[in-house]
Amino acid sequence: MAPRANWKGFLRLSLVTCPVALYPATSESEKISFNQLNRQTGHRVKYLKVDAETGDEVPNEDIVKGYELDKGQYIEVSKEELEEIALESTRTIEIDEFVGRSDIDPRYLIRPYYIRPDGKVGHDAFAVIRETIREMDKVAIGRVVLTNREHIIALEPMDKGLVGTLLRYPYEVRSEQEYFDDIQDVKVTKDMLDLARHIVNQKAGRFEPEKFEDHYETALIELINEKRAGKVIQPKERPKGENVVDLMEALRRSVGKEAGKQAAPVKADKPAKKPKKAAAGQKEMLMPIAGKKAAAKETSAKKQASGARRKSA
Repeated sequence: MAPRANWKGFLRLSLVTCPVALYPATSESEKISFNQLNRQTGHRVKYLKVDAETGDEVPNEDIVKGYELDKGQYIEVSKEELEEIALESTRTIEIDEFVGRSDIDPRYLIRPYYIRPDGKVGHDAFAVIRETIREMDKVAIGRVVLTNREHIIALEPMDKGLVGTLLRYPYEVRSEQEYFDDIQDVKVTKDMLDLARHIVNQKAGRFEPEKFEDHYETALIELINEKRAGKVIQPKERPKGENVVDLMEALRRSVGKEAGKQAAPVKADKPAKKPKKAAAGQKEMLMPIAGKKAAAKETSAKKQASGARRKSA
């Protein structure tokens, strides 16, 4: 199924304009999710929109937006009134300026989106804008309206398309001073820095997202499978933090620990244990879940294999 665009409109650099569509670049749908249940009945809990004073359920057509001036005093704003103040960025991403990547404080980053031409026209103009940004080795800054709010968006080329990252406004970013002012000024010696630098060099590598595993997601899947199999869940002992008294000694031990990891031989994989036979009527219950992420990968692999067969036919 083709992805659904979150926004459609135009991308404009001065007089060069093309129709584009904007799609979420990230997703949380593959993660394990839970429903809330009534412990007494096992039924799902349903949420209703009710009047805070009368307790009566309010249908969607009777719900309007309101801004609270004082306690219990609101200014109502209708959907039509909101549409009347629609900005140009509701339908157009206007590129205002170009900045260096290092100029953008990471705290201002919200979420990424993929941007591509919308339809069969405008590919030439899209390519001109994309390659201009690539050639200048800059980040293009524009504005776009999503979820009824205008956002700053930073545009960068990626392969044949663009990645647009929503940015926060300055008033949305808290000052670091109220958190950092009480941190003590500590003198770090050269010996400490040398040992810490050695640890960093031992751990140095390249950022490869595919090698990282969501351990909590894996633990959730194991928990659900164990409960499906009727196993008694035993609480695990929580790790205890060590009280570091001698910082230099801790750094020296860390260097030795990392060196030991690098020198340790790789152990051969243990042969997989044979699964226990399920009793009659328990086969369905004992079928393990793999999680939404694994299911999504399997579906994607099947689609690719199917496409390859069609091409070879």
